[in-house]
Amino acid sequence: MKIVIAADHGGFKLKESLAKFLKSKGHTVKDLGTFSEEACDYPIIGYKAAKLVASKSYQRGVLICKTGIGMSMVANKVRGVRAALCDREDIARSSKEHNDSNVIVFAANIVTSDKAKKILNSWLETRHLSGRHARRVSQIKKIEGFEYEGAKKSRS
Repeated sequence: MKIVIAADHGGFKLKESLAKFLKSKGHTVKDLGTFSEEACDYPIIGYKAAKLVASKSYQRGVLICKTGIGMSMVANKVRGVRAALCDREDIARSSKEHNDSNVIVFAANIVTSDKAKKILNSWLETRHLSGRHARRVSQIKKIEGFEYEGAKKSRS
């Protein structure tokens, strides 16, 4: 699988560990940085990664920052991205099964490298369920595209 990974300075160490883990599992990994613990701006890095997932150049994305909140906010601004901030395997599985998440976000201050690897592995192995879940993902896509009346009004 083709996976893009990116982090800010707070997530640098975890990103390095997860990139190595993904490669060891046979995945093709594009690392967008950051490449040190020197302070950087997460919105730019997260946006670049999310755009690659949205364009379908990469099937999945992994984003990391200290709390995971900033990267989640940025990624979910990109049309076609459904990013899920996960700190447990069951949440990661549910985000994939129910919401067809295509980007997983980690909080480097909360998950250890070992825990993140387990969560990431569960997420990658999980498939989206059909039925009512597909209908709901379709509704998310419509909201994202401003196809619902309320969304149309708020756009102006």
